[in-house]
Amino acid sequence: MVDLQDLGKRARTAGRQLAGASTEQKNRALHTIAEQLTLREGAILEANEIDVADGRSNGLSEALIDRLLLTPARLSGIAADTRHVASLPDPVGQEFDQETLPNGLRVRRRRTPLGVLGVIYEARPNVTIDVAALALKSGNAAILRGGKETLRSNLALVEAIRAGLAIAGLPKDSMLYIGDPDRTHVLGLLRLREYVDMIIPRGGAELHQFCLENATIPVITGGIGICHLYVDESADLARAVEIIHNAKTQRPSVCNALDTLLVHHSIAAEVLPQVVERLKVDGVCFKADGPALQIVGSRENVEPAGAGDWDTEWLSLVLGLKVVEGLDEAIAHIDAHSTGHSDGILTQNQDHARKFVDRVDSAAVYVNASTRFTDGAQLGLGAEVAVSTQKLHARGPMALRELTTYKWIIEGDWHVRA
Repeated sequence: MVDLQDLGKRARTAGRQLAGASTEQKNRALHTIAEQLTLREGAILEANEIDVADGRSNGLSEALIDRLLLTPARLSGIAADTRHVASLPDPVGQEFDQETLPNGLRVRRRRTPLGVLGVIYEARPNVTIDVAALALKSGNAAILRGGKETLRSNLALVEAIRAGLAIAGLPKDSMLYIGDPDRTHVLGLLRLREYVDMIIPRGGAELHQFCLENATIPVITGGIGICHLYVDESADLARAVEIIHNAKTQRPSVCNALDTLLVHHSIAAEVLPQVVERLKVDGVCFKADGPALQIVGSRENVEPAGAGDWDTEWLSLVLGLKVVEGLDEAIAHIDAHSTGHSDGILTQNQDHARKFVDRVDSAAVYVNASTRFTDGAQLGLGAEVAVSTQKLHARGPMALRELTTYKWIIEGDWHVRA
């Protein structure tokens, strides 16, 4: 049995100690954790192999298997990301908005850790290390709860994290894991208000909704991406096709992969057949609206789009195709169907690019680039704990600065208020 009250107390105590750790101590711990990942590679990958085998036997989709899978290359990349976080500026203690008021009071704000994070996630064992690295560098403790399909992998990773913390002289309880797969513990974590300061869910819409409806703690939502690219009539079509290919196929099982392609009607007859030919090599299937279907014709990998297809995050090699009259219709479609994650325009018309950026209200808005860059490491932030699609506190990839709050510091010369 898991005693959540005990976990909460331990995390709160460790978090207070971690908040006072120096940048040098935190960086040493990050490098030590990366070393532990390398030293324990065999045990971690062996645990992951069992999880993957169980996942296949339990009928997990290939998209979920891909999210679950660890390889030597992926584990090496995770260790490298951990070291990279150590190289990033420490936000804790940074001061900003310094001002002397007319009455002589000197005021400023200083960044401080949030405290204890509760992170609930599904078939993504890399999240375990991403969260640990960013929480540690930003001075936060964390209570982690991964999906049952990644239990063995996560336990092996958490052992490496806690070993690295101990070797570096920081409290092991800065990172705690709920190792019991019983789903009642998710509800318990959501209501551990006395000890946990923020809940971060990473998973599908159902998980996010469950957290929003049941938490007594602030919840950061996001990571659900119905992502669009609009090909404007002025686009460089050869380069546009390559961006579309990358956005859809580079890693189709993630939240910033392309879901719907919108194409200006005047170039649709030229660009859509190119897209279908370029992407079919990778096994992409297409959901086409009426005009798009007329252009590409009846093919084995093309079928008519259904009523709910524009509101589906595919997480697989499926791409929606829709022909639009112009920029206004493209923006209207995005406004109606986007989840506010990552949406972009491919154009050589600067006025259209500016209008798109101004009017599309997503966490990441692209001009002439693949949506796959909505990622903390790709945007220079190091790893990320989530991609927030809400508007309070943090938006887009949540990295170090987004895991801090601030306190006001007011210095006076024996001031009293009149």
